[in-house]
Amino acid sequence: MRTVIQRVSSARVTIDGRIAGAIDRGLLVLLGIAAGDTAEDGEWLAQKIAALRIFEDAGGKLNLSVREVAGGVLVVSQFTLIASTRKGARPSFNDAAKPDVAIPLYERFLAQMESALTRPVACGKFGALMAVALVNDGPVTLVVDSRVRE
Repeated sequence: MRTVIQRVSSARVTIDGRIAGAIDRGLLVLLGIAAGDTAEDGEWLAQKIAALRIFEDAGGKLNLSVREVAGGVLVVSQFTLIASTRKGARPSFNDAAKPDVAIPLYERFLAQMESALTRPVACGKFGALMAVALVNDGPVTLVVDSRVRE
């Protein structure tokens, strides 16, 4: 699983003109699920994301996690994160998990994220055409991949 995590002062995802999920201060998590990913990948990512110290403490240092600042988390599925751009100008999505595998892993990840935070998370809808709006705070943007744990 590959994520792009953005610290935000606000974020929302809209589907068919309706807000499906929204947060104020917190993290926008774009989640790509690759073929071969497992629930263990999701658990590792959820714990990692909940513990990332990317919010400022009273001294201005990045010492606090989203859990510690009681921030929101908005999770949006994004299979394009798994794209290969090695050859040509057209990305290949062959490495992305097929929906019959990806949907249960996405739903499981939402539950794992909620468990790691001990509160609900906001989300988009898997496979939907979504409009994502955000105000990146910092900016702080990280890529975290469950296959790169070193």
